[in-house]
Amino acid sequence: MRFLTGFAIVALALACLPARAEVLEKTLTISGLKVEYRVVLPEHYNPAMAYPAILMFGGGSQDIAQADNEIKRTWRAWADQRGYIVVLPAAPGGDLFFEGGARIFPEFLKTILNEYKIAGGKFNIAGHSNGGISAFHIAASYPQYFVSITGYPGYLPDATPARLRAISKMCIYMFAGGLDPDWAGEMDKQSQLFRAQGMSVKTAVEPNQPHRIATLQGDGAKRLFDQFDEARKGCTK
Repeated sequence: MRFLTGFAIVALALACLPARAEVLEKTLTISGLKVEYRVVLPEHYNPAMAYPAILMFGGGSQDIAQADNEIKRTWRAWADQRGYIVVLPAAPGGDLFFEGGARIFPEFLKTILNEYKIAGGKFNIAGHSNGGISAFHIAASYPQYFVSITGYPGYLPDATPARLRAISKMCIYMFAGGLDPDWAGEMDKQSQLFRAQGMSVKTAVEPNQPHRIATLQGDGAKRLFDQFDEARKGCTK
């Protein structure tokens, strides 16, 4: 009988472990604001290759703890499986990204594009709650950088005709919990507005789910990545 050496056993054990995306802790300064952010890179990341990417905003105070929680709940495993780069900034100085924190854009996006090869030079943008509002706000302000918007939940603040036109070519995905009637109502009202403009929008009310939608976490995050993949190919109305 042939026995494995200790080194061979360790190597075999490591080979059997599931792939783990790398999470980088980074900071930069833009317009005098210190920006703390995370970058999730898929296993075996190759800087010479172009990867699809997601710009993601956390909810609540949008601090770095929210970003770290989102990585654990939703983004790390599926970014690895699908080969995505995910970028999660924290609100600089506590200024939310649909308020004063928005002034780090578009320079923040240019920094990421200079540092990483992003497929097509455009991102999917997504967010939960305040992050969902932020995702719509930033996408409408700088539409040239985005192919899709996902709010879970989230909606477009100040939905003027100009801002509607800005996001009209993007794939739009909106989720709300069935136990979250205010946000579900806003999603329904705004999605009807989007459809009336001929825009591509898909909505889902998640049964028995509160404001924090658990069905989109863990294995459920696959649904988000299915939609990101769809957006890369061209969404349908």
